[in-house]
Amino acid sequence: MPKLYGESFTKRDLLRHIGDISQAGGVKRYWLAEGKAAGTEAVDFRTGGGLNFTVLPGRGMDISFAEYRGIPLCWRSCTGDVSPAFFEPQGLGWLRGFFGGLLTTCGLSYLGEPCIDQGEPLGLHGRISNIPAQNVLADGHWEGESYTMWIRGKIRETAALGENICLTRKISAKLGENKLKLEDTVENLGFEKTPHMILYHINGGFPVVAEGSELICPVASFQPRDEQAKIEMERYNRFLPPAPGFKERVYYLDLNADPQGYTYAALVNRGFGNGKGIGFYIKYKKQQLPVLVEWKMNGEGCYVVGIEPANCRVGGRAKARESGELEFLEPSERRRYEIEIGVLASNQQISQFEEIVKEIKQA
Repeated sequence: MPKLYGESFTKRDLLRHIGDISQAGGVKRYWLAEGKAAGTEAVDFRTGGGLNFTVLPGRGMDISFAEYRGIPLCWRSCTGDVSPAFFEPQGLGWLRGFFGGLLTTCGLSYLGEPCIDQGEPLGLHGRISNIPAQNVLADGHWEGESYTMWIRGKIRETAALGENICLTRKISAKLGENKLKLEDTVENLGFEKTPHMILYHINGGFPVVAEGSELICPVASFQPRDEQAKIEMERYNRFLPPAPGFKERVYYLDLNADPQGYTYAALVNRGFGNGKGIGFYIKYKKQQLPVLVEWKMNGEGCYVVGIEPANCRVGGRAKARESGELEFLEPSERRRYEIEIGVLASNQQISQFEEIVKEIKQA
């Protein structure tokens, strides 16, 4: 039963008050019209509970923006939305189309630092976010007294004489709620085993990220990526105001999980709104995504914290192969990944989330 405007409504009661479900919430499909984004397909979600977000089928069905009651949840880079036609796969060219957003997917056959792996030059973070989806359908439907809005489609990373990987993605949200669910299935459609690296680049931005903001998660241990990350590494989970010349710091976090196998992480700002608080959390199965990468970038303009569940580290495919950590998909093998992203709308909700994390740590 949807809860809207402080009241709970049955399906019948709600429909008696409106002419179309789009009055309360739903999905809206359109195309961006100008600049480097021209021709890129987009789908807006309005949950009716305050959470609004935009999915770009033209960009791997990633989530380019999210807000809660007008409060931005994510960081948006200076590139803005960029059509996949401008993708530069070599070296660091990926950054020229990195809009940030709530979610940018990295992979599927490689990600991380540019490298040469077995003679093949590989750029930053892979191709999947710059491949338009196909077989896309966006809609909504009632299930009893609950209304679910959703989009689904397929993104194929392929090369003649190379990999043939298909990502089937579904993103959904329920009317009146302030969370979304991401369901991915990655399948090797080829006849040779293929490397498989995947990372969910979830980018928290101002005002969720601000001076005094905090990363909350059930950390068992953490490791700095390099010498730069060792600077003030005891403050890996706390954040500074924007600093001139700040250099990125990356940490690998090993999280504990609850008895059902789920782990959690949240970015929170308790001081927001004169002490009201704001934040968002992620929930996922650690067995599916055993590494949480933290990208701490407290620079001017580039003021962002990435919380990035992954099946690998970000040193690049060559290093992953050399260390024996590189994962592979056998022919016809499928991997499933599920992530929930939700709003923490007050310090009360932040405290409730913190109790979940404490229970996991104590167990």
